[in-house]
Amino acid sequence: MSERIRLIFRSVSEIVGTKDIGLLVLTDSNEQRQVALPCDKLVLHEFGVRMNKTPFLEKLLPEVLWKAIRWQSVLRFEVHLDSLVEGKYQAVLSNIDTLDDIPISAAEGVLLSFVSHGDVPVLMDQQLFMRQSTVYDSESIGISLPVNTISDEMLQSALDKAVQNENYEMASHLRDEINRRKRLAEETDGDSMPEAAENLS
Repeated sequence: MSERIRLIFRSVSEIVGTKDIGLLVLTDSNEQRQVALPCDKLVLHEFGVRMNKTPFLEKLLPEVLWKAIRWQSVLRFEVHLDSLVEGKYQAVLSNIDTLDDIPISAAEGVLLSFVSHGDVPVLMDQQLFMRQSTVYDSESIGISLPVNTISDEMLQSALDKAVQNENYEMASHLRDEINRRKRLAEETDGDSMPEAAENLS
């Protein structure tokens, strides 16, 4: 296993043209490169509530649970993102002391880190980060999202939306990725996918 890069949460946004898929943008600590993690509508809402500083935020369940964990124990955790399988980042919540790992969705791992104010850091395998990341520009309006990070369901939803919006160039890229995954599944039984990027936000 290679070294891991600590990721810092920067922003959350909807993918243009759909309200069902969001992007969590994280950078390395030097703000040189960024990686985008797709998230579903529920996680998008959870971040929205916190970014808008909704009243009574400290009474929401994730915040209360995090406080309870900190009061009752000295457990130390990290969120590890070490691989990409079938369009989804594979994440675990890792106990630093015991090395026990609990599977967690990547987006919810980032949310836990956000709720804990960084006490639970998000770390990504360095090779994976370099393969999936792009140069970070804080002034940029959009972000290139590797389509290999979108789940099959999100990919189909984005394709349907692109067709509905008559964005045929985008639809063509998305359809190519769907077909590539089908071929890959038939040929290799799910080995890792090569990269492909398309600006979706």
